[in-house]
Amino acid sequence: MSVTPLAAHPSARPAPAFRGRIGRDARSGHYAVPRRYRLHLSSADPDSLRIAVTHSLLGLERACPVTFLPAVPDCPDGGHSALRSLYDASAHRYTGPALAPVLSDDWSGRIVSTHGPDIARDLARRFGGGRPALYPCGRESEIEAVERMCAQGIEEAAQRAGTAGAEEAERAAALETLLATLGVLEQGLGVQPYLISDQITAADVELWVTLVRLDTVHRNHLDADAVHRIADHPALWAYARRLAARPAFGAHLDLEAVARHHDARCQGLEAAGAAVQILDWAAHAADGNSIGPQVNRP
Repeated sequence: MSVTPLAAHPSARPAPAFRGRIGRDARSGHYAVPRRYRLHLSSADPDSLRIAVTHSLLGLERACPVTFLPAVPDCPDGGHSALRSLYDASAHRYTGPALAPVLSDDWSGRIVSTHGPDIARDLARRFGGGRPALYPCGRESEIEAVERMCAQGIEEAAQRAGTAGAEEAERAAALETLLATLGVLEQGLGVQPYLISDQITAADVELWVTLVRLDTVHRNHLDADAVHRIADHPALWAYARRLAARPAFGAHLDLEAVARHHDARCQGLEAAGAAVQILDWAAHAADGNSIGPQVNRP
């Protein structure tokens, strides 16, 4: 699938509190050493899910341990109390919430990065020797284009399409943007198994997590007709189902955690689309033998 880069656009993700990088060698300060670093992830957080899938695809369980946090943060400011000591040690008088994901340095007891895309890239580039090439040489611009397509054409468009109180024309335009984006992806996945290569790349991780959120979060605020139109992309949802059946993807999918996290944060109104499930994610994560998308109608 040929992906045309989109214009730069402000990301919907919150600005990271820390954005250190893992370099090539000791001169960079942070460099790849097995078991030096630790990931702190929340299974309900989309960036954490992307990192967890990347971590599993690379087989880094021993090289970089993971601590999983509760789905719903336990601090009044929306942060995790388990991360507070790391944040306090890493920034003088830090007053913001202690959020996941976090890549920490066990040698110093401080945070390296809270920026999900950078963390995923550094895991693949600095620890990925002899492992799957999730960021193939020369394909970075295509991966970044997919990231923007997912953020703008799916996540942001779906959110606008389901915004209660918005003008009908605005919601309709957002839905058309969403459907047009899904149509482009459908066309590409109808002729090849993965987005930009003949093997899984970071672009597939990005799109899969976005599709999970589309069906488990954004769907709840859309009407039933919109959800049926979204579901009418058989190659796209078969692709999502196929990836869910792979342990590196499906093993990290905690639907109850996603629901708890969404219920705790969301102030939007539930719409009829909440009763129209596109994929049975739990079943496909356990069994990859089914083919073709199904819409479970109420």
